[in-house]
Amino acid sequence: MAKFYFKYGAMNSGKSIEIIKVAHNYEEQNKAVQIYTSALDNRDGVGIVSSRTGFNREAIPVSDEDDFFEMIKASHEKERLYCILVDEAQFLKKHHIIELSRVVDELDIPVMAFGLKNDFTNELFEGSKYLLLYADKIEEIKTICWFCHKKAIMNLRFFDGKPVYEGDQIQIGGNEAYLPVCRKCYKNPGKI
Repeated sequence: MAKFYFKYGAMNSGKSIEIIKVAHNYEEQNKAVQIYTSALDNRDGVGIVSSRTGFNREAIPVSDEDDFFEMIKASHEKERLYCILVDEAQFLKKHHIIELSRVVDELDIPVMAFGLKNDFTNELFEGSKYLLLYADKIEEIKTICWFCHKKAIMNLRFFDGKPVYEGDQIQIGGNEAYLPVCRKCYKNPGKI
């Protein structure tokens, strides 16, 4: 029986490399997968899952208007899909999460969604909120704080070397704009 997974972690925790690894493992056994990512993430081009390790994969970009269930159902009718992988799942809308739950329940295809849980102000993203509610299994992908040895649970946004605690929820960026931090260093970061 298929399950719906939400694997979350702070920035730089290895979420994208995990997607690439899982896809490789399925494909090595000749089992087709589909990889999706938010059309908002254009750091390495739209429709690219890219890891800081240098590995990347093409993915199907998803916008707010897209219907996951209908897209996946159409593909599954042409070729059996063994797993759906979703990167940057925090940017999804509520309807996307419900559609992905239908993929699991009605098409019996496992779905693994990867993303951030909280934004730089420590509020849940819409996609993350509904993944926490709808996922069968929730798993944290751990990483360490940029400034100390503790586990990173927050994402610190910065600009010109200074922490930023206000602004638009979505600002696409990597290490040039965000660092994984523990709660203590979020409140009082070291030198950036």
